[in-house]
Amino acid sequence: MIVLGLTGSIGMGKSTASAMFRSLGVPVFDSDAAVHKVLAVGGAAVARIEETFPGTKGPDGGVDRQKLGAAVFGDATKLRKLESIVHPLVRQLQLKFRKRAKAARTPLIVIDVPLLFETGGERHCDATCVVSAPGFVQAQRVLARPGMTPDKFHDILQQQVPDAEKRRRADFVVPTGAGKKFALRRVQEIVRTLSENPPFRRQATIRKQRHA
Repeated sequence: MIVLGLTGSIGMGKSTASAMFRSLGVPVFDSDAAVHKVLAVGGAAVARIEETFPGTKGPDGGVDRQKLGAAVFGDATKLRKLESIVHPLVRQLQLKFRKRAKAARTPLIVIDVPLLFETGGERHCDATCVVSAPGFVQAQRVLARPGMTPDKFHDILQQQVPDAEKRRRADFVVPTGAGKKFALRRVQEIVRTLSENPPFRRQATIRKQRHA
């Protein structure tokens, strides 16, 4: 089984690319969805987050994400505390996903992780793929989101590995600035390339496909 790590900075189109892999029949582990699960009512992270950040529990019994965001925004120490609670729980869910896929003899899976390089998650993947777009396209997409401000956007970027560095380190790049059809063709090429190769760990033949 080949494990492809999928990542990309905010506003680059990672969710769209993830959906494209699914449309081609490739199972995808969505780390964002896993985070929502552990923060929701009955989630494994709820009690500890409320203990660490009092007042962030919502009336429904789950974590109020807006209150939690306000509690950690701009504070690197608090953010690290939050990550130390959430990341191990998400990792457990990811391992269960991998085990199920392996038991089913699935040839290729995608692990969708926003902070793949930032957390060293690429070490647990056979290959990596970064979703990228020009900076002005990224800014347009992000600043159009409800509640987003230039300062908040800047703060988020400061917490992420720069796009250029991600592209340099990735085995594959999916450009999303030229439209969905172009991006889909690239995703199809990646699936075909991985499907036609035996299991590997960063073999030279795959590196040659970088940025193709």
